[in-house]
Amino acid sequence: MAGLNKGVPQPTDIKLHQKSRIFEISFADGKTFRLPCEFLRVYSPSAEVRGHGPGQEEMWRHYLKRMEEAGASREPQQK
Repeated sequence: MAGLNKGVPQPTDIKLHQKSRIFEISFADGKTFRLPCEFLRVYSPSAEVRGHGPGQEEMWRHYLKRMEEAGASREPQQK
C-alpha cells in the first residue's frame, strides 16, 4: 500500500466486543491490544476531552483512582 510508513506495524484486525465493551486491535507484528471502550471515551483526544500530552502512560490508573475517590462505580446502573 502506497504511503504507509515502513517499519510501522499495520492493523490487521479490529473487533468490538459488545458484551464486554472491549475494543480489540491486532497488528501485523503479532501484537494485540484490548482497550475498554470506557477508557477510550474518557481519554479521547476529541474536542470534548482535549489537553492531553506526553506522559499519558498511567492515564488508566489515574482515572480509576479518581473514580474510587469519587465513590463512583464503573458498572452500569441496574434498572
